[in-house]
Amino acid sequence: MQYMIFQVVSKVQLTNLNCTSLDPKFSNFEYCHFKAVNRSFKYISIKVKLYKTPITNVQVNFALLKRFGGYKPFLYNVNVDACKFLRNPSSNPVVVYLYSFFKSHSNMNHTCPYNHDLIVDKLTVDFLNTQVTEVITFPLGEFLFQSQWFAYNILRATVNIYVTIS
Repeated sequence: MQYMIFQVVSKVQLTNLNCTSLDPKFSNFEYCHFKAVNRSFKYISIKVKLYKTPITNVQVNFALLKRFGGYKPFLYNVNVDACKFLRNPSSNPVVVYLYSFFKSHSNMNHTCPYNHDLIVDKLTVDFLNTQVTEVITFPLGEFLFQSQWFAYNILRATVNIYVTIS
């Protein structure tokens, strides 16, 4: 009798990145880009200029959508009071997982108030690949990681990251 052992390996590919400021007097994106340095090193960098600091009230909606003839809700749709969460980061395991996507590449690693620009710097595709294929395994397909950023209960910005897992 012969046994064959297969290892299934998924790969994340970034397909698009879209950042939108909905209140340019409050904040604006200095840059929001996906850069491919070469075939194997690709990353996301985002910088948000904040004009009305300090900011002491932040809520975020994180949603994961999967493409099924249009993007449909899939797995996560979470609202979080960011200031409360950062005071007690272990309070919500789903938000801990979602926050882990950018925590180590960002200056959003402290609680409110925020009195500086917000940066996600060189969040690599390899890092994202580890998060969605090893930490929690996702099925194959096209996904939209959607985030809506509120300050003082007013929607100020959206960041949409489109990926394909193959």
